[in-house]
Amino acid sequence: MGRRVVERVVLGAVVAAAIGCAACGRRDEAPERLSQEEMHASRVASREAVIRYMLYEALKPVTLANCELERFGEAHDGGYVMCGNLLESVGAGYSYGISNYDKWGCDIATRLDVLVHQYDCFDTRQPACPAGKTLFHPECVGAEPFIEESRSFDTLASQFRRNGDDARRLVVKMDVEGAEWDALLFAPDEVLERIDQLALEMHGVTETKYAAAVQRLNQFFYVANVHFNNFTCQGGIEPFPAWAYEVLFVNKRIGVLDSSGDAPSPPAADAPNRPDLVDCQGWRPQEVR
Repeated sequence: MGRRVVERVVLGAVVAAAIGCAACGRRDEAPERLSQEEMHASRVASREAVIRYMLYEALKPVTLANCELERFGEAHDGGYVMCGNLLESVGAGYSYGISNYDKWGCDIATRLDVLVHQYDCFDTRQPACPAGKTLFHPECVGAEPFIEESRSFDTLASQFRRNGDDARRLVVKMDVEGAEWDALLFAPDEVLERIDQLALEMHGVTETKYAAAVQRLNQFFYVANVHFNNFTCQGGIEPFPAWAYEVLFVNKRIGVLDSSGDAPSPPAADAPNRPDLVDCQGWRPQEVR
């Protein structure tokens, strides 16, 4: 089945729901009072609001009884919360989006004594990790292999296979400025099943494929933590307080749901991406103390 056919199938339910509610909240307005441009803008805004709420609902974190959250990587931007005690079976790490620094990859490499593969085709400077084993690849990740402006892209499946990690359990960090959606939406089931933990910075809140991608990930993973990037705090995109956010996905093979059903509290290991800016976790911005 071709990629476009798969995309139509995967996104169909999300698109139908969004379009079906496109006029929600506007039934009391007289259509003749609105210009065509106003009606179109209203439909687009309503559809995007539906998508945002669907995405927000799909990203609600749960409490895992067997997860001890720790921070790996930088103290602020570039650091990610992981279940530190659930990493013991990992055989290799993958860090996507480097920009000449990768403390997350170095922390994983040194703590687990595994090789961490680092990928970036926009900034090909290789970060140092004297105490750990890392291998830099001047390549990016995508939904299919292609070359654009002399930059090479390939799939998760191909990169894992090329590195001999077809059968290994993996930990993955990804911050690739929007390329994460297609790369994960079209990743084969067997690829997602091998990832024990996925620390992911997600970008955007209004496209149908965003909700479809998270709903697909939720088939394999629990959402264990969500942290909003305060570089991107913004009004008018409720219920989201920011359009970029870090999410920890923990594979259902290893995560154990807390029987209490209580919503998780923000972990102490979370930190604002930029400490000198107002933070915006949850609905209301909060001053950083």
